[in-house]
Amino acid sequence: MLRLIQLEMKKQKLGWYVRGACIAIIIVSIFLCILPIMKDTGEKVFTGYEDALSVVGLLVRAVFTVFASVLLSKLIIDEYKNKTINVMFTYPIERKKLLMAKMLLILSLTLATIIIGTFIVILIFMAVNSYFHFVPGQPEGSVLLHTGIQLFIQTLSAGGISLIPLYFGMRKKSVSATIVSSVIITMLLGVNSPGFSLSSNVTVPLIFGVAGFVIAYLSLRNIDKTDII
Repeated sequence: MLRLIQLEMKKQKLGWYVRGACIAIIIVSIFLCILPIMKDTGEKVFTGYEDALSVVGLLVRAVFTVFASVLLSKLIIDEYKNKTINVMFTYPIERKKLLMAKMLLILSLTLATIIIGTFIVILIFMAVNSYFHFVPGQPEGSVLLHTGIQLFIQTLSAGGISLIPLYFGMRKKSVSATIVSSVIITMLLGVNSPGFSLSSNVTVPLIFGVAGFVIAYLSLRNIDKTDII
C-alpha cells in the first residue's frame, strides 16, 4: 500500500499542493493578525487564549478541508470523469487497493497540513500578540493543554470530514459538486453565534468525521464489482 501511495505522489506531482498550502498558511496568519486592528470598537476580538486558538484551528481546518476537496477532485473524480480510471483498473492490482491508496494519500496530506498549518499559525499569532497584545492576559499551561487536546481531536475529525464531499462528487462525477459541498460543510461547521459554533462542540465534528470515514468505506466496498461507465 505504501508503494502505491508513493507511485500516486509521483504521478500527481503535488508541488502545487505544497505551494498552495504555504500561501494559505501565510494568508490565514495575516488575516488573524490584522483582524483585531480592523475592529473599530474598543472591545477585544478574542476573549482569551482559548478563544483565539480555537479560531486559529477553525480557520486552518476550514481552509484545508476545501483543499482536500480539490485533491479528491484531481485524484479521484477527474479520473472517473475523464475515464482514465479505466487504465488504472487494468493493472493487476485490486481496484479497492488503488482507490484506498488515493484516499490514504488525501487523508495523510490533509491531516499533515492541518497539524503543521495550525502549529505555524499559532506560533506567528503568539509572536505578533507579544507585541500588540490582541489577547488579554497571559497564556496558562492548563488552558493551552486543554485547547491543544481539543484541537488534536478536531483535526482527526477533519480528516473524516474532508472525505464527505466524495459522496456528492461521485454521484455525477462532478468536480464542482465536490468542491461546493466541501465549502458548504465548512461553512456549516463554522457558523457561530457569540461563544458557540458547531465545531466548538467536539461531539459534532466527531460525528461528521465518522460519517466521512463511513462514506469512504461505502465508496470502496463494491468497487471491484462495479462497472465503470
